[in-house]
Amino acid sequence: MFSIVEYLSNIVIGFIQETGYFGVFICMVLESACIPLPSEVIMPFSGYVAWKGAMSILGVTFIGALGNLIGSWIAYLVGFYGGRPFLEKYGRYILITEKKLEMAEEWFAKYGHEAVLISRVLPVIRTFISLPAGIAKMDLKRFTIYTFIGSVPWCFALTYIGYNLGPNWSTVESIFHLLDYAVIIGLALLIVYLWRKI
Repeated sequence: MFSIVEYLSNIVIGFIQETGYFGVFICMVLESACIPLPSEVIMPFSGYVAWKGAMSILGVTFIGALGNLIGSWIAYLVGFYGGRPFLEKYGRYILITEKKLEMAEEWFAKYGHEAVLISRVLPVIRTFISLPAGIAKMDLKRFTIYTFIGSVPWCFALTYIGYNLGPNWSTVESIFHLLDYAVIIGLALLIVYLWRKI
């Protein structure tokens, strides 16, 4: 039976297998630049590829964290130079909703610059925290240090999970078809959302 999730997963795995560390880097840059490509998918798949012997866990972790840093710089600069008005006007085209932006701003306001460090291990917030950091014109050197240090444990944990799933990957693939319904519903909602916005 054809599975959408399995098909997409194989594309990601194939891309990373073909391009190696460069593929991990590019995917993580996009994810951290607020493009909807979750690290929760990228890094475990990279760990699986590492299990197959093409890369090392530590290498994948470092490259993933480096990609996270570069992508976060992009988001930081968008916030720094564009500010909130720019994000309110164009953010919807890359699925930066008002709710997500407010969540990141509240987190940044509550925890200050340390929010950049803490949020790197929190889903959703980790992706968007660079925007309010840029808007607040946080010191770039501190932003860089906090972002990289905070990204390392996140990347390592996800890579390690994928690596350990390696021997049981056939079991994971066997449940992919159950996730197809969620993907179909998600795509339908995304199309409706974009249609209403555009």
